[in-house]
Amino acid sequence: MTNDVRNIGDALDLVSDHWQPHRLSSINNYDVKVVKLLGEFVWHTHSDTDELFMVRSGHLVIQLRDRDVHLGPDDIFVVPAGVEHCPRADQEVSALLFEPKGTVNTGDVGGDRTAAVQEF
Repeated sequence: MTNDVRNIGDALDLVSDHWQPHRLSSINNYDVKVVKLLGEFVWHTHSDTDELFMVRSGHLVIQLRDRDVHLGPDDIFVVPAGVEHCPRADQEVSALLFEPKGTVNTGDVGGDRTAAVQEF
């Protein structure tokens, strides 16, 4: 995969399930994932790592306990390690996530929304 050219739009076209991350590529010990989001996720934290969200299309709200962060196309936001957050998309959002390999999407809470990273 490291020598393959990947197209973000083409990869997102292959994603059909919401909240199901797909590995687009990896760099060092990080995964670059594409994902489609719709609805509200779960409140969770990643105690040992930051998490970067980059919106490709749509409007994503990253709910924090003290404020809401609004992201539109081409906006990025880093949720610092240990900060509780809950992503929400009132309409479908296409996004990229940058996080260390092995990061669980539901962080410390687990549950039925936990999804293993899918490969293309």
